[in-house]
Amino acid sequence: MSSFADKTFTSPELIRNFCIIAHIDHGKSTLADRMLQLTGVVEERAMRAQYLDRMDIERERGITIKAQNVRLPWKVGDTEHVLHLIDTPGHVDFTYEVSRALEACEGAILLVDAAQGIEAQTLANLYLALENDLTIIPVLNKIDLPAAEPDKYAAELAHIIGCEPEEVLRVSAKTGFGVSELLDAAVRLIPAPTGDSDAPPRAMIFDSVYDTYRGVVTYIRVMDGKITPRQRIKMMSTGATHELLEVGIVSPDPKASVGLGVGEVGYLITGVKDVRQSKVGDTVTSEKRGATEALRGYREPQPMVYAGLYPMDGSDYPELREALDKLQLNDAALTYEPETSAALGFGFRCGFLGLLHLEITRDRLEREFGLDLISTAPNVVFRVEMEDGTEHIVTNPSDWPEGKIADIHEPITKCTIISPAEYVGAIMELCQSRRGQLGGMEYLSADRTELRYTMPLAEIIYDFFDALKSRTRGYASLDYEESGEQASQMVKVDILLQGEPVDAFSAIVHRDAAYGYGTRMTSKLRELIPRQQFEVPIQAAIGSRVIARENIRAIRKDVLAKCYGGDITRKRKLLEKQKEGKKRMKMVGRVEVPQEAFVAALSTDEAGDKKSKK
Repeated sequence: MSSFADKTFTSPELIRNFCIIAHIDHGKSTLADRMLQLTGVVEERAMRAQYLDRMDIERERGITIKAQNVRLPWKVGDTEHVLHLIDTPGHVDFTYEVSRALEACEGAILLVDAAQGIEAQTLANLYLALENDLTIIPVLNKIDLPAAEPDKYAAELAHIIGCEPEEVLRVSAKTGFGVSELLDAAVRLIPAPTGDSDAPPRAMIFDSVYDTYRGVVTYIRVMDGKITPRQRIKMMSTGATHELLEVGIVSPDPKASVGLGVGEVGYLITGVKDVRQSKVGDTVTSEKRGATEALRGYREPQPMVYAGLYPMDGSDYPELREALDKLQLNDAALTYEPETSAALGFGFRCGFLGLLHLEITRDRLEREFGLDLISTAPNVVFRVEMEDGTEHIVTNPSDWPEGKIADIHEPITKCTIISPAEYVGAIMELCQSRRGQLGGMEYLSADRTELRYTMPLAEIIYDFFDALKSRTRGYASLDYEESGEQASQMVKVDILLQGEPVDAFSAIVHRDAAYGYGTRMTSKLRELIPRQQFEVPIQAAIGSRVIARENIRAIRKDVLAKCYGGDITRKRKLLEKQKEGKKRMKMVGRVEVPQEAFVAALSTDEAGDKKSKK
């Protein structure tokens, strides 16, 4: 193994850089496992399923969250080639991970489940790869399944890519059938990387992680020149300079090497602990006689969903800031800025690519950094135009402007739904109930349909995916992308406790859904907030108009217990005295909402509530 690790500055003609792209659960990680075994970089006794999925959450959920790169040796005839493989996530929320991986490759293996066929994310990832001019190798996986229909789906795949059905490779990642032929095809079809080995070094940062002991570990793809240890390098966007302590390859564990040449993928360690110094998409060059023109880099990801993250204990705020700094290095699509809430204290307003991204980020912060967090209800970004001509960008209900509003614009998305034809009616009914507009419909084959809808993002982020799956018995797949904005009748619903608004429970919803949100939150809070010595009204209001109300009854002491008999006026006198006391208490008393109530009310189980109401 060591000889392979040391064999650096490999001739670019012998290098093949490719990634595996597919929909969720079509077998990317299993195919990567077989490639690791076939090429011998992992010994049999060290092998485990989903070898490249390093995080506990990935293994528990069975999904890939982080793209992982690995270097593999592969012989074709007498020539030994070097393959750089990147295993990518399949979920729409991690598309940014996929787009960065594609920039580091010349080819892509498009994997399709032979029992399920092409799904929405398959198409999305295919278009991403075609945008980058990558060579596509179409592959059908899971051909050993009893339900597999390889001929049918090979024809479907050939029709979309524009090749012959015979050119679609057939493999079983589970048994290993056809995988060695696939690696041969990768060497034959994917072009070798091009670049000038004598030019000043230029390498693109496509990923980075934070290591507690070694600092920032930066993953790069070398485009021109050579990168060697002890060389002084410069980051072109920030101008920061560092000395390289270690340069190496990942095969599949990090191995130090004598340098990286044109087309090679590896890692750099500079010993820097400041996470802001290694920006994904930046160009690395040498400090002296370095390159003058930076590489193209990546477009910044646009957050689709915003939510507030607050520590349960206010003293954990600095730890949360440090944790977000380190996590952003590992997850470049995460954005955040500080914010305060009257109810929850100090926290951060975070931008995510979707609801699963939010869930995974919160899970990672709690596990990897030992934090207890409350997250507020997710919402999207609105653009509010006032009658006086001013404009406000609203990412948080507490930013909602006062005064007369002329227009409110909300983000919309283009959705692609692929489903068996029998469920088309149920899907159309669901999309229309979520303010969707049909943009087109196409039959991919006799029994598979592609529906294209334009829908408000706010309608998708809660439970649309769950509702779609339940109405189609899990057969439909969804992919969505941002598509501008539209004017909508949005309103801010405030939740008032004893006449005082609680900012954490406020939400921006469509006017038609405001009453449903108000009644749901007031009834939920009535159960969660403990009873006080005085009656507490819980109200949902749009501006000054109350649309829903619940009361928490007062705890009453039985003041008549000592009256065994006597005149009724004596009892009435005691009750009146108690009533006066309650009134006085109500004027000075404040309702303290316990943390558990915040957690329970803000947990995103609204999806379940909506379903139960249907």
